[in-house]
Amino acid sequence: MGVLADFRRRRDRGGTEAFVAPFPFHSRFARSRLPAAFEVTSLANVSGLKGKNIVLGVTGGIAAYKAGELCRLLVKAGAVVRVVMTDAATRFITPLTMQTLSASHVARDLFDADEEARIGHIRLGDEADLIIVAPATADAIARFAAGTAGDLLAAVVLASRSPVLLAPAMNVNMWQNPLTQQNLGRLLGLSRFKTVGPDAGDLACGWVGEGRLIDPTEIVAAAERLVAPGDLAGRRIVVTAGPTFEPIDDVRFLGNRSSGKMGFAMAQAAARRGASVILIAGPVALGTPPGGGILRQDVQTAAEMRVALIAAAARADVVVMAAAVADFKPASRAEGKLSRRSVAGVVAHAGTRARATTMSLALVANPDLLAEISRGRRGGRPWLVGFAAEVTADAQELVKRAIRKLSEKDCDVIIANDVGTAGTGFGGDENAVTLVFPGGASEVLPRAPKIVLADAIWDRLAGRIPNRARSGSGRRVDGAVSGRRAAAVRAPGPRVAQTRGRRA
Repeated sequence: MGVLADFRRRRDRGGTEAFVAPFPFHSRFARSRLPAAFEVTSLANVSGLKGKNIVLGVTGGIAAYKAGELCRLLVKAGAVVRVVMTDAATRFITPLTMQTLSASHVARDLFDADEEARIGHIRLGDEADLIIVAPATADAIARFAAGTAGDLLAAVVLASRSPVLLAPAMNVNMWQNPLTQQNLGRLLGLSRFKTVGPDAGDLACGWVGEGRLIDPTEIVAAAERLVAPGDLAGRRIVVTAGPTFEPIDDVRFLGNRSSGKMGFAMAQAAARRGASVILIAGPVALGTPPGGGILRQDVQTAAEMRVALIAAAARADVVVMAAAVADFKPASRAEGKLSRRSVAGVVAHAGTRARATTMSLALVANPDLLAEISRGRRGGRPWLVGFAAEVTADAQELVKRAIRKLSEKDCDVIIANDVGTAGTGFGGDENAVTLVFPGGASEVLPRAPKIVLADAIWDRLAGRIPNRARSGSGRRVDGAVSGRRAAAVRAPGPRVAQTRGRRA
């Protein structure tokens, strides 16, 4: 977007990466005259867990070995982690390992003289922004439900008013046992308890079914949802992402270099804030963002995206058009594969038939999806967010183009970026954007990782979405995830089939 700041990486004392600007602005940007109401905002490389105090409870199950990776991910996200281990947990993973990963003393003993001199079990619970118990065994869930305080972890959970995220892990029969489900249901009846998982598959005991500890990245994503602002709770948001591929023949296509990363980041950040998201994705090499709340639909062409978008937008509160939809497509699709020999216009030369060296490809315009959605709005709904991928080194020119698109498409905001800047835009993990609003106000969000930028964008948009667009209330940790079982806890009843067999 015309380089907005010259950023370099450094690590803070907690080991997380931060982006710092050694100079206020890039020299080329500084020479540009800023339009009226043009504001530059500084961004830090933070996640929703940055600076949060998290108690990580580890109980005694075979999945306890994954607690080390979970701890590492939490620290990497910027959280301050205090580990509490049960005696049984120390038989699966050592306190020294968890102490090294958390860079903090591991609490184990309810009667530790040093810790309890400051009433440690109360202090841990009071200071926690979130308690995560992973793995949460059937025994731990039963103790929490009974309200016992016979060990340090149970005492911390009982004494705290902080939200508790349980990641169950156990044998499939233990998980499906009505007693376990009743205990879990009792906890979920209290607003502060949430669950993520378990997953289904091969279990360490040899059974196949539900009971596997869900992937640590999913636990982190669920934790971020719990501590997120929640300012999009109840919203139904549609996000388009990635390119479209317009077939020339059965092998080739017209496309662009969009990776879909910015759109996926917008979807992930919205879901983390409580929204129910439909992600309409072009042909990209990205997995569905973890954490739930996202229903993914894959498409290939602009025509396919149009069908999916019209259906989804009909019930949406917000539509985010982050996809790089092809402006044109071939007028007709050739069967098979075009070759030099098959191209019309082969010429005769020196008694032989020479291969064609040029060909013409007739193109026709694709539908303008952003304009179509805008024209179909009723009463300002859905609220419309457009993206503008431009190639210009001039910040003022970028804003002018965004203002023109804002007017032509009748959007509520245009998010413009310069895809010609090295390291940002198509394919990169970072981006820099300018938000342009009706009336001419604009704000620059300088270069940062796309997921960080997405949160910064929603920080600025969430309060502008009309209240009448709300479709409900409440926040979810679990939700629909393409290709994965929803991590919702259900009432006891028929479940997936399980088998007893040898482990692979």
